[in-house]
Amino acid sequence: MRKTRVLLADDHAILREGIRHMLQYCEDIQVVGEAGDGAEALRQTEELQPDIVVMDIAMPGMNGIEATRLICEKCPDTRVLALSQHDDRQYVVALLRAGARGYIPKHALGADMIAAVRAVARGEVFLYPSLAAAAVEEIRGESRLLTPRESEILKLIVEGQTSPQIARELNLSTNTVEWHRANLMSKLQARNAVELVRNAERQGLTKIRL
Repeated sequence: MRKTRVLLADDHAILREGIRHMLQYCEDIQVVGEAGDGAEALRQTEELQPDIVVMDIAMPGMNGIEATRLICEKCPDTRVLALSQHDDRQYVVALLRAGARGYIPKHALGADMIAAVRAVARGEVFLYPSLAAAAVEEIRGESRLLTPRESEILKLIVEGQTSPQIARELNLSTNTVEWHRANLMSKLQARNAVELVRNAERQGLTKIRL
């Protein structure tokens, strides 16, 4: 039997240990590595090529959302299962937009974690039942609305600034700016910067014309 290879990414060692001990009793799952922050999770994913990364959201340095986006970009065969203490549906949507294939809260039962890992390994999307409906409503209700940060970044894109320039001006990481840019492209159904500005103009989000 081929085992599902899992990497655990969480800044709390005691939590990683608990999950590892729980998963090691599953004959079809093998924990192959652990990481304490997003950058280390990305490095180990590139090195170990696990099937699944169980990814915490709130970690020092590179957070789980940035790490998820980069892992999905650089290691497309690896799937991310997000793990968080937050039940806020905005976190769920942010992780799904970044490429996560599942989301489970830290207060879930061990059996739920095992079920989530197995579902994501089968290629399914796993959303904890209490969060699934809320996530759908969030996507429906806000798919065309921009957050204040997205509006700020859109303005700078319209002015012709690059992601590194925007990052310096707003005191953000370039990865964070790229993540917001990807969300803008998705929300405004654009394939490039020119389409992004034109579509934003059509929807009344900017008065600047090309």
